[in-house]
Amino acid sequence: MTLPALTYNPRSAQSFIDEVVERSGQNLYACYQCRRCASGCTVGEETGITPDRLIRMVILGDRDQAVNNPLVWQCVSCYTCGTRCPNTIQCGRVTETLKKMSREEDVIPQNPTIAYFHDAFVQGCTRWGRVNEMEFMGYYELKNIGKYLMTFQFKKAYREIAGQIALGRDMIRQKRLHLKLHTSRGRKEVKTFYKIAVKRKAHLKKERQAQIHARPKKV
Repeated sequence: MTLPALTYNPRSAQSFIDEVVERSGQNLYACYQCRRCASGCTVGEETGITPDRLIRMVILGDRDQAVNNPLVWQCVSCYTCGTRCPNTIQCGRVTETLKKMSREEDVIPQNPTIAYFHDAFVQGCTRWGRVNEMEFMGYYELKNIGKYLMTFQFKKAYREIAGQIALGRDMIRQKRLHLKLHTSRGRKEVKTFYKIAVKRKAHLKKERQAQIHARPKKV
């Protein structure tokens, strides 16, 4: 698979990489592109983007490509890349950071289904302090099926409903689906953390918009 050439943007490269390094806790300056992470990436062949390529995007300041590519959303955080890296760079933490940045900037993910899954997980944890399987999957499927209905893909919506019903039936038979509602004593603290994160997101969004407006316009 041939990928487009990366371009270097000296104006934004330094600030972007510093932001990613600070938020992810990973020293991306130590990456010397040995590509050992690429050889072990479990989703690299499917996404077409490997961890070394993603880190290179960040180093070169290609913000748009870094926050909007398949690897950011399809990384399974197996941390194989970090165990292979001679400088112990965990690209899984980098993808999580870029995922947060993409949400802060209201970037539409290339795979909305994965975004729905993340949203359902966060909503469940925030409300009860832990994830309840029935509520979690119900919220996820409502958004997922709603996507098909909004685009008039009724056959896909039907297949999704039928498939999930069959899966749920099999899981209940094997006692792998828990119907009981579980809560956590610390759920108030979790809600507080979530509110702080929402406020931070709004603040960062305003800063990002201000930076965009401050850029010199192309003649």
